[in-house]
Amino acid sequence: MSSPLVAAAGPIALVAGLAFAAVDLARLLTADRSLDRIEMMRQAPFQVTNALYWVVFIGLVLALVSVYFRSASRTGGLGAVGFCFALVGTLDMAGNMWFDGFAAPWIADVAPGAILAGGSGMLAVGGLSSYVLFALGWIVFGIAGWRVRMFPAWAGVAFIVAGFLGYNAGLPPYGIPIGLAMAALGWWIVRTGDRTAAPPARSA
Repeated sequence: MSSPLVAAAGPIALVAGLAFAAVDLARLLTADRSLDRIEMMRQAPFQVTNALYWVVFIGLVLALVSVYFRSASRTGGLGAVGFCFALVGTLDMAGNMWFDGFAAPWIADVAPGAILAGGSGMLAVGGLSSYVLFALGWIVFGIAGWRVRMFPAWAGVAFIVAGFLGYNAGLPPYGIPIGLAMAALGWWIVRTGDRTAAPPARSA
């Protein structure tokens, strides 16, 4: 598949991955553990970095799409399955992070008791789904991408490990591994040009 998005897959993945890791690091640094949960959520730096975390999820999705479609024509059904798993999990977690970045600070101001009460019912189901699907999505993407040679073996291992750690990606610094794995893949793509992990198999 040829498109500007595919042609720029390397730089997109590199920049998106680094931005993702940097923002999650900023979240870690702005989380003042000396404050109680409500007061910490009312701090402007913490609110800004949490909102930015949702923004960099957009970049992560763009990186995933561009990386997949640069080799989609030869990675077959397994590659598509890995891509879809990662896409669904990332979109689900992005919705969770939008809530944390934009809705939670407002709730902390007008109804702090709701924050302290914790999640239950459908809110708990939705929250758990985002953690599970995000982790599972990147694990499957790492395995599938490795098997179909969408990227080198080291990148597959990096995504698998980052996926396991990504179960806690709602909390810093557990999103950093996903960002670094994507950035490393982007750097590899930039260094190797248009070459994929292996050439397509020739027909007999």
